[in-house]
Amino acid sequence: MKNIFLTVSFLFSIMLFSQTTTETIHSAKLEADREITIKLPSSYEKNIEKKYPLVLVLDGEYLFAPFEGNLAFGNYWDDIPEVILIGINQNAKEERYDDSEFDSATGLPSKKGGAFFEFIAAELIPHLEKKYRVAPFKIIAGLDATAGFLNSFLYKDIPQFTAYISLSPELAKGMIERIPERLAATKEPLFYYQATSDGDLKKFQTQIKALDKNIAAIKNPLLNYKFDDFKNASHYSLALNGIPNALYQIFSIYRPISSIEYQEKIAVLPDNHAKYLTDKYETIEKSLGIKMNVRLSDFKAIENAILKSGDFKGFEELAQISGQQYEKSMLYDYHMAMFYEKTKDIKKAVKYYQNAFMKEEIRDLTKDMMMNKAEDLKKLIPVKAKGLKGGKAKEIIEEEVPATDAPTTDAPATDTPTTDTPAETPTEEKKP
Repeated sequence: MKNIFLTVSFLFSIMLFSQTTTETIHSAKLEADREITIKLPSSYEKNIEKKYPLVLVLDGEYLFAPFEGNLAFGNYWDDIPEVILIGINQNAKEERYDDSEFDSATGLPSKKGGAFFEFIAAELIPHLEKKYRVAPFKIIAGLDATAGFLNSFLYKDIPQFTAYISLSPELAKGMIERIPERLAATKEPLFYYQATSDGDLKKFQTQIKALDKNIAAIKNPLLNYKFDDFKNASHYSLALNGIPNALYQIFSIYRPISSIEYQEKIAVLPDNHAKYLTDKYETIEKSLGIKMNVRLSDFKAIENAILKSGDFKGFEELAQISGQQYEKSMLYDYHMAMFYEKTKDIKKAVKYYQNAFMKEEIRDLTKDMMMNKAEDLKKLIPVKAKGLKGGKAKEIIEEEVPATDAPTTDAPATDTPTTDTPAETPTEEKKP
């Protein structure tokens, strides 16, 4: 109970000290002022070069808070990255239906709906990109009328948003056919989520399930699609179920290697374990626009897989990654030492363990551990190879590994923890 209390208190402290403000923007397209709510990441002022994905929430009066809470919770466990969260306040019933107006004949935004579309596309997004460090990855979300409206951004030749969260959408004419056509034609990674429930409005349920059937038939590998049909949920409560499901689906590639991912995708590999790791982080960058160092827990998972498979060359391949991203730490030397130790080149293994002693400790790797490993391995070197003189073995092997042996880069060693707990197989780490 105490741990739960501490976790909840911590999450509230995150919300309290992170930057949340409101801003009024004059829209020439709408010929009116619009209020938006802005929530910046807690690290925004510290990481001045970092760009963050954008989550744009329509119906900000009541959807902003549940998105804020779910994003904070997911980020606390490192399942979801930090984002810039923007809510457009639409005065509930007063403006949201006008903002979402569609032409009954063409199925396209019309009148005030057309102006609201232009406000977001031509005024709000450029304003946010100019004022804040917005990454290319952008999400838009809405409920019923606004959920239907957000689909209109798919109609652009180059959609402004990469991910769409459509909660019980009220679909305009032609959307059941037009949306799948646009999703099937995408040439860039695109995420689409929609949800309904058994307590949803019957008219909405029928249309949403018809749309789901059409989207499910799409074969485009660039489309990441998820549909939920919740039980025992009303039209409004389904949003509280759908928001975390949508966020975890969209950011699934971002998460650290879990026990399930390890068992199903990594442990079964005969080799190329380091490539799996590089591919994972390249996909994060390509799909989400987030460039980050490999998590230390993910290194640990790959190390375990290499040991179990016997593909020890993988340690040498890991060293090329760790040497670039954690150049001041002993991780590079540890990986090289493990490669030579497991391939029976004991002399070189000892040299790398000795060199690691001069670097910064990281994860479960300590100076004592490195020196002990070196001393233990020296006992395995044949007496003749030790270079006996006067009947006594030399204490240290003569040739040292140069400190510049590791590849270097200007990439900052940030965004990852500096400690880890050794484990036989990876577990989904929890913070105290």
